Amino acid sequence: MNIIKGFPTVFLFICFVLIIIDCLMVEAGTCKPSGKLRGKKPPPGQCDDNCCEDRKFYTTYKCSPPVSSHTKAKLTINSFAAGGDGGGPSECDNHYHSDDEPVVALSTGWFNKKKRCLKYIKIHGNGKSVKAKVVDECDSTRGCDSEHGYQPPCPNNIVDASKAVWKALGVPENDWGLMDIYWSDTN
Repeated sequence: MNIIKGFPTVFLFICFVLIIIDCLMVEAGTCKPSGKLRGKKPPPGQCDDNCCEDRKFYTTYKCSPPVSSHTKAKLTINSFAAGGDGGGPSECDNHYHSDDEPVVALSTGWFNKKKRCLKYIKIHGNGKSVKAKVVDECDSTRGCDSEHGYQPPCPNNIVDASKAVWKALGVPENDWGLMDIYWSDTN
């Protein structure tokens, strides 16, 4: 008889433990490297900044850390304008975008095979936030070639942003380049 009385308590406790374990597994979700890419020295005049080094191996990823309402990332700077350091037109709409437009490229896993194309994300950093449109992929699977400006593959946790994003976050221009942020999808 006592076994039956204690059953609901034991059952609830087991359910609670299973939920906690499940949450910890999601939180600890990992994105492991998918391979290595061997760098090649760019032809003269083909790369100005962050260029691949000859024979150096670069880690590649097909995934990114799990997305949450508070996804940690590194904010980098990019120009999506014609003639800018972003290379060709944006992958989502085949257009160039002004440096005054709040737009971003996401690492391959977060870009999610174009599923975030032309959708907005909210970026939080420097005590402020800004909405930005996803227009491109920061390729975490390939690099060190002409298509990628002879730059290494993107790390798997990058939000590559236009100058407008950095301005909206109130970051002094001399501090632009790399910053810890968090982001989330918006409605």
